[in-house]
Amino acid sequence: MRAVFVDANETLAAVAQRLRRPGDPPLAIHADPDTMPEDLPRLLAGAEIALIDHTALPLAVARACAGLKHVVFLGTGARSYMDPEALSAELSIDVHLIRSYGDTAVAEGAFALMWSVAKGLARMDVGMRAGQWLRTDGIQLTGKTVGLVGFGGIGAEMARLCGGIGMRVLAWNRTPRPQAGVEFVDLDRLLAESDVVSVHLLLTDETRGFLSAARIAAMRPGAILVNTARGALVDEEALVEALRAGRLAGAGLDVFGVEPLPVGHPFTSLPNVTLSAHSAFRTPEAADNLIGAALEHCRRVAAGV
Repeated sequence: MRAVFVDANETLAAVAQRLRRPGDPPLAIHADPDTMPEDLPRLLAGAEIALIDHTALPLAVARACAGLKHVVFLGTGARSYMDPEALSAELSIDVHLIRSYGDTAVAEGAFALMWSVAKGLARMDVGMRAGQWLRTDGIQLTGKTVGLVGFGGIGAEMARLCGGIGMRVLAWNRTPRPQAGVEFVDLDRLLAESDVVSVHLLLTDETRGFLSAARIAAMRPGAILVNTARGALVDEEALVEALRAGRLAGAGLDVFGVEPLPVGHPFTSLPNVTLSAHSAFRTPEAADNLIGAALEHCRRVAAGV
C-alpha cells in the first residue's frame, strides 16, 4: 500500500522524513505547497492513501485518482477543501481527520491576537515603520469577560490562558463540558456580556455562517472578535461593516473565507484589525503531533485496522 503527501511545505516534509519508521508503508513526499487540484491524479497514480494539507479535492478530481481509497487530511477542517461524505458515498474514499494536534498552539495564537488588538500593537507597529509616533489607548484585559464560542480542546486551552490573567470566562457549546473557572451560558448572553468573543467551532454545514450579521450585531458594543477556527464561520461583510462603524473595537483574524487573503480585501485597510496568515497552529510541537498522527493513520490503514 502506497501513500503520497501531495502538498508538503519544507517544514512538514522534513518532519515526515524524520518521523518515518522502518516498515512504514511507502510514502512519496511531493514538497510543493502550491500543488493544484488538477495535479492530483498524476501525483496519486497508483497510491491508495493521500496525505493532504490544504489542496482541494473536488469529486471530479477524485474520480480521476484511480486506486485512491483513503485521504488523511492534516487537521479537522476538511470540509473547506473537499466533501468527505460525498467522497465516501460516491467513491468509497474514506477521509480521516487529525484532532487535537495543535490545541495549545492555536489557543496561544488566539490569545496573542486578543492582546494585539486590545493594545493596538499592529496599528502602532505600522505607524512607527512609516515614521509616525502613533500612540493609541489600549484595553486592559484583566477583569474583562471573554466568551468562547465552541469548547473543544482549543477552547479549553484558551479558557486556561484567559483564566490565568484574571479574565472571567464564559463559554457556549452544544454540549457543555464542565471545567473549573468556566461558566457555560446560552449564546445570546455570551454575545451580550463578552468583551472578547473568540471562535473555536468546527466548520460544518450547520456552523457555516454561524456568526451571522444578526449575531455580530448582538455582540457587546466595543467588543473584540478573535477567529482562529475557520473564516466561513463568520459573515465577513457584516464584520467589516461593524468594524468600520466602530460598533466593535477590533478583530484578530487568522482565518478567512478565501485564503490566501485577496489583495485589497477590506480587512487589509481597517486599522483596528490584526491579521495573521492561518498560522496559529504553526509550531514545531504541533507539526510533530500532526505528522506523527498522519503516519499513524497510514500504518493503521495498511494494517487493515
